[in-house]
Amino acid sequence: MKVEPTILSTKKLSYSQKELLLNSGIGFVEYDAIEIEFLNVTIDQLIQNAIFTSKNAVKVMLNSGVTIQRCFCVGDNTKKLLQQGGIEVIEAAQNAKDLAEIIVRNYQQEKFHFFCGNLRRDELPSILSQNKISLEEIVVYKTLKKSTKIDRVFDGILFFSPSGVESYTSTNEIKESMVFCIGSTTASEAKAHTDNIIIANKPTVENVIVQAVKYFDKRI
Repeated sequence: MKVEPTILSTKKLSYSQKELLLNSGIGFVEYDAIEIEFLNVTIDQLIQNAIFTSKNAVKVMLNSGVTIQRCFCVGDNTKKLLQQGGIEVIEAAQNAKDLAEIIVRNYQQEKFHFFCGNLRRDELPSILSQNKISLEEIVVYKTLKKSTKIDRVFDGILFFSPSGVESYTSTNEIKESMVFCIGSTTASEAKAHTDNIIIANKPTVENVIVQAVKYFDKRI
């Protein structure tokens, strides 16, 4: 008799995302490992070059009324959200390290504003600082970790940010679960707790789910 796998999503999924799992015979439990608090931002100036590494920062800035001329961003969904807001995206990369290296190669003389969360990663600011590129950081949202004890071992766990990994592992163990991560920085955080890691081909929620579906389809 076939035993259907069950996975845990550390982010509540949309209807279409849930359908990807259910149509593949995978059961799931979902909860939000982190909460996002948007901050009020007042900037009385034109931003020539803005850097975004998350959709949350984009959402804050689109509602702020600040004029942004050019954007540099991480992720296809972040790029799409910026373009929907009428902002020109000059460069996009799949992770912060790659974006920083593009800026170092091609935009050495430019000045940048980095709109980010309070738990932003160090890669991009460190690389730009080492190369003496002007960067002003502006925190526009807070990431709040929700420590939730989950008394169950899952076949797989879906992680969508390093903060999500930190939140989950603060009160739970990964044990033998296969971990599916949205990107390399999230995987680096998970690496401290397990070697059973698969990284999505693209940094999207849907692709994380697709990787889980492919993995368990081979095992069922």
